[in-house]
Amino acid sequence: MIVPSRFVLLMTTAALLTACGESSKLPFQAGVGPTPQLPEPSTSLIPTLKVSKAVGWTGSAMPQAPAGFKVTALAENLDHPRWVYTLPNGDVLVAESNHPPMPEGATDGGTGPLAWARRTAMGFVMGRVGADAPSANRITLLRDVDGDGHAEVQKVFMTGLTSPFGMALVNGELFIANADALVKVPYVDGQTDIEAKPVKVTDLPAGINHHWTKNVLANREGSKLYVTVGSNSNVGENGLDAEDGRAAIWEVDVKSGNKRLFASGLRNPNGLAWKPGTSELWTVVNERDEIGSDLVPDYLTSVKDGAFYGWPWSYYGAHVDSRVEPPRPDKVAQAIAPDYALGTHVAPLGLAFSDSRAMPAAFAEGVFVGEHGSWNRNPQAGYKVVFIPFSAGKPSGTPVDFLTGFLNADGEAQGRPVGVALDQRGALLVADDVGNKVWRIAMSKP
Repeated sequence: MIVPSRFVLLMTTAALLTACGESSKLPFQAGVGPTPQLPEPSTSLIPTLKVSKAVGWTGSAMPQAPAGFKVTALAENLDHPRWVYTLPNGDVLVAESNHPPMPEGATDGGTGPLAWARRTAMGFVMGRVGADAPSANRITLLRDVDGDGHAEVQKVFMTGLTSPFGMALVNGELFIANADALVKVPYVDGQTDIEAKPVKVTDLPAGINHHWTKNVLANREGSKLYVTVGSNSNVGENGLDAEDGRAAIWEVDVKSGNKRLFASGLRNPNGLAWKPGTSELWTVVNERDEIGSDLVPDYLTSVKDGAFYGWPWSYYGAHVDSRVEPPRPDKVAQAIAPDYALGTHVAPLGLAFSDSRAMPAAFAEGVFVGEHGSWNRNPQAGYKVVFIPFSAGKPSGTPVDFLTGFLNADGEAQGRPVGVALDQRGALLVADDVGNKVWRIAMSKP
């Protein structure tokens, strides 16, 4: 009996998926800070897989914060909450969203048996972490009337969206970054639902949508919007034509919708924030996979207008990725290194600068980063919210654990942090897309 080749490949892939694969050779802290260690790449047929099965929270279990803070569930029973946004009146919007369907005929990762094996591996990852369900495609409104950390009002605010993620309110208009377009609707202070049909502001690169999450942030004047667009592949394996306009941050004119490329070479930027009191834009970026547990560190960086950060041809400046064809030494020469490495494969998504008016001295100056957690590192990394202290306007020292306990004693994911934001009172909000909650972390009352 001749066994079909695809069946053989499936069985081989399944066996490889259960293997441990290679492991980190360096301590985690080696990949942290302004000058991380960057060892030689390590490649294999099937990438290293160390995946935490999504199980959710049971009973009274919840994440832990440092002494002096209280954790409450602002909202529960959500459907894959990914992003949070605080409105001026204190209401909180939550984007409940998952990846959009692949366009008919599209292929992620190329063709051939190796590409098929890798897609099988990625399908295994998505299913195990609970990221393969249909998208709710909605925004929910939360209102905590009495300030006790629990929303008395939790209702659908808006539907009919396409894998929505980032949100920004500008001059009475709410802008929403869908997976395929930036759209807007009118908003009146205190409004609890939107019936208006969204108006398209500008298209955003979609297609395969390997990285579909797109964020939006307005400048202080309300004249420009900054929109993140992740790459359509790991390192260009879907063809560089599929990367047109991607791995970038776009600047969009609020009035006209015209856009220009603000910065590029950023594999998958998500969180965006202005450093307080400045016009300095910062972001966190998911770097490339499949060259070992010790490469490449994800990072936090200021974003310079017109700058190129290396993807796909290089990382951390001039460190060439030999997998990318054709090579571009001219682009490598242009690449600048980011400001601060967060560690390998921590998957940073959320970013929020602290507010000294509502945080104690230890957490008064710096940024909170939501680390969604690794799949391509052994041992695992991320699965927590960290605080990066700043000094003299730059990241300083090592990350401080702020919200932990997302992995249980068996290494399963009770939750996974995504978006982070400060509420009107200065407490930290964290979207948890496995626990289906929004957590609120505030200083304990004396």
